[in-house]
Amino acid sequence: MSGPSAHADALSRGTAAFDRGEYVRAAQDLSPLAARGNPGALGRLGFMYEHGFGVPQAYQAAFDLYCRGAARGDPFAQAMLGLMYDKGHGVHQDVIQAYKWLNLAAARSQGRAREAYLRFRDAVASKMTRDEIVVGQRLAGRLSGQ
Repeated sequence: MSGPSAHADALSRGTAAFDRGEYVRAAQDLSPLAARGNPGALGRLGFMYEHGFGVPQAYQAAFDLYCRGAARGDPFAQAMLGLMYDKGHGVHQDVIQAYKWLNLAAARSQGRAREAYLRFRDAVASKMTRDEIVVGQRLAGRLSGQ
């Protein structure tokens, strides 16, 4: 089986395994999709690399995967990229970039995910000056207008 339905099935299987904490299985299902640029697979696989779940921990690999997923509009990848910038894991700490990505993630999410991303964004904002927040908002606005 190949084509869009096969990709959707693999994404569903990989996501279900990820949600159950079966990270080795999730990595097996999601890796080929991530290699093809699937945004949801990129974000989840990035999370596994960031935390060493089912794959060796590798911040740079996580960062690269999150960047690719975030650029393709995946809110989870955007939020996780924002948190990496906030913590300085695998990248120089940058609260403006953290704010930008968390703001985008919140804008593109609903329900509990949106609430969580807003809390993360607001926590980052508490460490920023007003001018930095304005810059972060402008950067997010530019990306959301693409």
